[in-house]
Amino acid sequence: MPTRRTRGSLELGVIDFDAALDNQVESMDRACRELGFFRLPIDIVTAHVRDAAWSTALQFFALADEAKHAIAFPEPGYPYGYSPFRAETLARSLDDSEAQPDLKESLSVGPDCGGPRTPLPGEEWICSPSLWPDAVPELREAWVAYYRELSGVAERLLRVMALALDLPGAYFEPFVDRPITSMRAIRYPVSPASDTALRAGAHTDYGTFTILRTDDVPGLEVQDRAGRWLAIAPDPDCFVVNLGDTIAQWTNDRWRSTLHRVVPGASERHSFAFFHMANWDARIECLPTCLDPGSVPNHEPIEAGPWLMRKFQSTV
Repeated sequence: MPTRRTRGSLELGVIDFDAALDNQVESMDRACRELGFFRLPIDIVTAHVRDAAWSTALQFFALADEAKHAIAFPEPGYPYGYSPFRAETLARSLDDSEAQPDLKESLSVGPDCGGPRTPLPGEEWICSPSLWPDAVPELREAWVAYYRELSGVAERLLRVMALALDLPGAYFEPFVDRPITSMRAIRYPVSPASDTALRAGAHTDYGTFTILRTDDVPGLEVQDRAGRWLAIAPDPDCFVVNLGDTIAQWTNDRWRSTLHRVVPGASERHSFAFFHMANWDARIECLPTCLDPGSVPNHEPIEAGPWLMRKFQSTV
């Protein structure tokens, strides 16, 4: 499996959609078993689409505080809009009540980027309207285009994942035909030397997987099976993909939803995350190919949407 090698940093495999399908399947299974992280070449998304989304995010974060706060979360627990510096504590999603607030600010949007939808009963929270900044009018069009391209990438990933799990390629389609996917741009200011907080506390992601673009500033770390924190070298030429809790539950932990964090740094850092989710009412339970004879599942069945809501609302 191809790897990106950086001295002193963790090596991640690269899933190449141009490779033979058997090679993609083998690479996927290995990466998801070993670490739950891998890379995708950045040119899998059209250059002008990804660059417009990135540049408008930078424009937003460069605004005065008053302009950013104009689209702040209108109430605690609202899923989309501007989240100010220190407003979120990701480690609380794992019940760490002593964690300090994260050293970051963010702008999040929701599944309305994929087109209009009428919420099903129970979906009203996750289908809350995204909030868009008047001060950067081109941001909405750029982000919607980026969201839709990454949705196509996610569909391709799920087909390879299904095959790697000895399932039909279309197996996951009924679970993700109304996805509750969200997207978030994040700015990490320079960390004061006296501040002991993390830029993003240790956490796992909640959904199927995250497709992350970063700049060239280091800071992302993952925890291996031995409990050691290992740095992932930044690579602006690739997306980093990591599995979330939904995949771990589906695969009975055959594939990993890996603990990760962002550590302090002396340089400003930016990232852009696409959080792929299953449908709100998708029942997540052990897949038939991931349970050994005579064994019982490691996890009780859940519904994807309520699981996400509980996790998200615990952090704000």
